[in-house]
Amino acid sequence: MPQTPFLDELKLLIRSRYGIIWIDSADEARLAGLIRLLADQMSLPFFSWTRTKGLLRDGERNGIYGSSEMDQALSHIQNAQFPAIYLFHGIGPYTSDPLFTERLKEVAQTTSNQQGVVILLGAELELDPRLHTLLAKVAVPEPTAREYWNLLTSVWRDVKAHTPIRVDITKKEIRKLVRNLQGLTLLEAEKILTKAMVVDQALTAKDIERVIEAKKDIIERDGLLEYYPLESTMGDIAALDGLKTWLRKRKRIIDDPERAKQHGLSFPKGVLLVGIPGTGKSLCAKAVAMEWTLPLLKMDPSSLYNKYIGETEKNFRKAMETANRMSPVVLWIDEIEKAFTASEGDGDGGVTTRVLGTFLSWLQDRTGDVFVVATANDVSKLPPELLRKGRFDELFFVDLPDHSSRKKLFEIHLGKRKQPLGRFSLDSLADKTEGFTGADIEQVIVSGLYTSFDLGQSLDQGQLMQEIEMTRPLSQTMPERIEALRRWAQGRTVPAN
Repeated sequence: MPQTPFLDELKLLIRSRYGIIWIDSADEARLAGLIRLLADQMSLPFFSWTRTKGLLRDGERNGIYGSSEMDQALSHIQNAQFPAIYLFHGIGPYTSDPLFTERLKEVAQTTSNQQGVVILLGAELELDPRLHTLLAKVAVPEPTAREYWNLLTSVWRDVKAHTPIRVDITKKEIRKLVRNLQGLTLLEAEKILTKAMVVDQALTAKDIERVIEAKKDIIERDGLLEYYPLESTMGDIAALDGLKTWLRKRKRIIDDPERAKQHGLSFPKGVLLVGIPGTGKSLCAKAVAMEWTLPLLKMDPSSLYNKYIGETEKNFRKAMETANRMSPVVLWIDEIEKAFTASEGDGDGGVTTRVLGTFLSWLQDRTGDVFVVATANDVSKLPPELLRKGRFDELFFVDLPDHSSRKKLFEIHLGKRKQPLGRFSLDSLADKTEGFTGADIEQVIVSGLYTSFDLGQSLDQGQLMQEIEMTRPLSQTMPERIEALRRWAQGRTVPAN
């Protein structure tokens, strides 16, 4: 029987005489089917309430007269006084009404005495605290892989009945497609799959990208996480061979999670990249998502902080829940030290401490397939708890690029700007830029292009050499900070270069 543990939990709560159950979920279509199954298993009448139809008994065409008004619907339940399961949809507008709260308290007493129940369905309902002692809140398990498989088969058959569908997808790609449906409600998944098949009359590997793109729209509704398009690859990153090798090994787990699970491996947790600004740490997050073909979400902690008590913590929890729901994903947190450092001389009432605690617990215990790439420039501000084993899989140190890496950086950035590489001596440029970061080298090229454009000339070796002479890299302006960072990294981190 589908979702047996969930249904068993509901049965136990009803038999324990909870008069109200709140199911914290927006997946109404799926939940209605499960609650209907619950009523059937318990041999109880099943009613559902909506603002348009009122109280409607399962199998009937018309709702109970006058019950579209919330007060009348609750009044009917109280007066009927017989065991039944009542499922209420769309109660958000009523939760702030004191009369609704009082009436619901009375109904809870009635239903609990006769082993009936009122089930409130909705995500993040703001219920009156006086109801909390009377109700049980239940989290809904996400749809299983089998449910998504069945849905994919069902949609394919339905679309195929009306139009020819070309199937050009391997079993491995189908598994990846189903895996990327995770986090969507079955209704959302059905709409996305139907559109993907209808638009080109085919089921192909391209539909994986369509699913990922659809997730972007869902993520942007809340505005708590930012979706980044997949543009960068590992080829855009010079050197960092140690990090690349580490990531390449984990890619096999992403590609074949079932085989990895049989081998005793689980989805990797993530990495913390500590290093000198401008050395490509942020670029790594984008490249990982591209190489692993996973959505890339960016969490900007500063946008989650709110002046109202409790709202900041709520925003953090919701952002992390969204990341879990959208899994498998790569979650990028840039300059993570800024998220958990209170402003000097400005007490924040413990908000930073509470948010850090929430975040650390999530890092340790999360169940979703979320690979976190966090970057940090100032290790002195990193909370010690963040560096403890188990939060991240590995802590990498990103140092200044060596000669070969600088040569590769010139090749990458000149190539991106369509400059003929034969016009330049990359070895000479690399020799001249010792102590430069990748960002410094890119800026040298950009400045040279501005100069050559102004002069009406093509960019050449001489202009780049002049720009290098005029550039003061971070290694010259802040040498003490770089040396301190290197000393800290020794024995604490794994070299990424």
